[in-house]
Amino acid sequence: MTIQQLERKAQEIRLTIVKMVGPGKAGHFGGSCSIADVVAALYFHKMRHDPKNPKWPERDRLIFSKGHAAIAQYAALGICGYFPEKELWNLKELGSILQGHPDMNKTPGIEANTGSLGQGLSISCGIAAGLKLDKSSARVYCIVGDGELAEGQIWEAAMAASYYKLDNLLAILDHNKLQATGPIADRFDTRPIREKWEAFGWHTVEIDGHNMKEIVETLDSIEKVKGKPSIIIAHTVKGKGIPFAENNAAFHNGAMTQEQFETACGILSEQGVM
Repeated sequence: MTIQQLERKAQEIRLTIVKMVGPGKAGHFGGSCSIADVVAALYFHKMRHDPKNPKWPERDRLIFSKGHAAIAQYAALGICGYFPEKELWNLKELGSILQGHPDMNKTPGIEANTGSLGQGLSISCGIAAGLKLDKSSARVYCIVGDGELAEGQIWEAAMAASYYKLDNLLAILDHNKLQATGPIADRFDTRPIREKWEAFGWHTVEIDGHNMKEIVETLDSIEKVKGKPSIIIAHTVKGKGIPFAENNAAFHNGAMTQEQFETACGILSEQGVM
């Protein structure tokens, strides 16, 4: 896809997120919309995957360590055709294949059950190590939240990935700088972030997480890094694309009014989503 087509896919993902949650129900808009551009680039440009064969052995794997933002992944999976579109509108309903946090046993295309923050990077390390033992060319992508960096298990995984030279592992940090109750810097300040990852032996790149050209070029270039894991620190805006939700911690897991729902759908549709 062209950069413009990928941008349209990101907006389609955001619109789908809004419609999936709908008015009057709480949903994790903020961290789902902030990572939508990266998710679009992964599913529609970078990753090798087959919606008709979700367990294809040579597929690339995507793990949402910040499992509460799985709505963005559900939207991408639905758009790709991993399951019928009608399933998108049953989000978090009893018996639905799309629950509040990802379930690999219920949802085609989900690689791990996540949501207990801090665990996804460890899972990704294990998958990456297994793929290397199998001499597979498949790669592992892991999306981590910046609030999640307060979890000690993240840093245990970071040490392990570096020690075992997991160069088939790429972590992507959704650095939107807000968590459920407000700015991360005021609650558990984990800065300096880049210097920490570099000290742990990771190849580290910082980008604008909403600049599709930059996202694509960085994803492509990192495949050339050998002998160490990589992390992209993607600077993003929580609630990106929805003005009343942007940089608003209330929409980490908030509910829209009917008016807000219609406003969000209108704005995202005007931005080129069919």
